[in-house]
Amino acid sequence: MRLRVRYASITKHDTTLSLGDTMKFISTLLILLLSHSVAASLSDSVRTYQEALIAHGVTGSNIAGVFKGSEVLALSAVTSDLPGDQAITEETIFPIWSMSKPVTIVAMMVLLDQGKYAVDEPVAKYLPEFANLMCRPEEEDADLYPCENELLIEHLLTHRSGYTYYGNGGGEGPDFRFPYTDLEDYIRHVASWPVEFEPGTAYLYGINQAILGRLVEVLSDKNFFEFLDEAIFSPLGMSDTKFELTEADRARFQPLYRKPQRQFGVNGIAPDEGTPRITDQYDELAYAPATKKQLGGEGLVSTFADYRKFCQMLANGGQYNGQQIISEAALERMTTTVTPPQMSGGYSSGFGYAYSVFNLVEPALDGTGSPAGIFGWSGYHNTHFWVDPENGIYGLFMTRTTPFSFEIQKHFRAAVYGALPAAE
Repeated sequence: MRLRVRYASITKHDTTLSLGDTMKFISTLLILLLSHSVAASLSDSVRTYQEALIAHGVTGSNIAGVFKGSEVLALSAVTSDLPGDQAITEETIFPIWSMSKPVTIVAMMVLLDQGKYAVDEPVAKYLPEFANLMCRPEEEDADLYPCENELLIEHLLTHRSGYTYYGNGGGEGPDFRFPYTDLEDYIRHVASWPVEFEPGTAYLYGINQAILGRLVEVLSDKNFFEFLDEAIFSPLGMSDTKFELTEADRARFQPLYRKPQRQFGVNGIAPDEGTPRITDQYDELAYAPATKKQLGGEGLVSTFADYRKFCQMLANGGQYNGQQIISEAALERMTTTVTPPQMSGGYSSGFGYAYSVFNLVEPALDGTGSPAGIFGWSGYHNTHFWVDPENGIYGLFMTRTTPFSFEIQKHFRAAVYGALPAAE
């Protein structure tokens, strides 16, 4: 079987865009932080980075923290004071976009621990709509053909199904923003479209967790959110993590800061000079009360306080406050590299991909001081987290900014690991 690695470099979820002068600034800042951090405290190093992001127009208000278990090593929220922006607290609500994906994966790991399925089983065993998939040929003008490989559950867990984000970046197929009735309805449409290659033969970032959300429903005989709440949110005390916003919630919902130099505006139209940088008019997901289309890949909102608990659980071997959310074996499976660091896009060099989390395989290529084995993920509006099993620490950064940049997280980690000896 031939291995191919593909990466959707322009999607509406996690989009890598050229930031020009911004990235030049960040690279310079990294050098300064690394030289300064020997004498500076971890808190000072992190806050310096946060303030620099705002001062150079990379983000609006932001909040960042580094923790060891429940111990706070660094925690600060910085306000931009831009017109229309608002101060961030640990209770501010953010659209976390693709940081929904690790939550969905943990739900699947809970069900794996319960013996509800095996990762090498065909998806069609539980979702018959996927029984007879069609594949796109490598030749551009050739006809679709019946896929030779079955779509397995692990292909969805690892973004190796062949499904991309249709309806974004010029692709064809069911757009995640279309008002489907519920997950069952959405998945029925997804299954009617061809995959981009033989399942299991390549990596391609896409709508896999939306399919997994429906699989959770079938395996658990519960609504997707009901299962998430029962298995994850309630045990962790994540009361603000959900698929919908009430009117009261919207008062805590962070507005969007749009970097003026961005290449793409909403629907691919660049904002002109008169367009406000801070806006609440660009909510691509409605987050309407009682929504039925609960998208496990991008649909959740959360707070810093909530998602910190999720990170703490991952950093503590799947356990939180004495309760085992997922087994250590399931966590190890979830964080073991499946796709090696061979792709040209995505996170920085040296990262492989596990079950919808990155995994640092070659630290020297990353160049931030982060050790091998850290894992984590990010969201389209620049929410980021990582977990460091070796040092028992985890980091979380939240803002609401476009365009998306992996560099924001990378240099946050550089600020942390450059100062970590002074913090120990």
